[in-house]
Amino acid sequence: MKKILFVLAVLSVSLINAQAFEGKGDQKFQIGGNFQDLASGINVSYDYGLGENISIGISSTYALNVKNNDILDADFIDRFDIKARFNANLGNVINIDENFDVYPGLSLSTKNFGGHLGFRYLFTDGFGVYSEFNTPLAKYDETPLGAENIHNQFTVSFGAVFNLQ
Repeated sequence: MKKILFVLAVLSVSLINAQAFEGKGDQKFQIGGNFQDLASGINVSYDYGLGENISIGISSTYALNVKNNDILDADFIDRFDIKARFNANLGNVINIDENFDVYPGLSLSTKNFGGHLGFRYLFTDGFGVYSEFNTPLAKYDETPLGAENIHNQFTVSFGAVFNLQ
């Protein structure tokens, strides 16, 4: 029983010290699953804090499981997308919990111009979970055909976030 209480006390202290976004110089790496209508795959992203509530980054998605028979033969370039992104980190503005961050943002990718809304929760100083919703705001091709649709639709990503500081 004493060991269980000790472990809970240590975890409580580590949870108190975690902070979802620390401002200038903050670095986060995220890796998780990406789910959408025509495919599922893997998503990775990196964000770097420029100020108290601003970060920039890069995100990439690769579609592993293409579900539509018309695009099963999608090439690597069709399955791959990379984005430059801008985030407004609002965790300290909303002030739900210092371990929780909400970050709406914009992205410019090889497939479209889009927007995203993400949520992070850090359990410790170095590890947490995230969820992100992405949608295209402007497509480069207004009527994408076949494999062009893979990254031109609403997507949901979730997985692990790591603090790199």
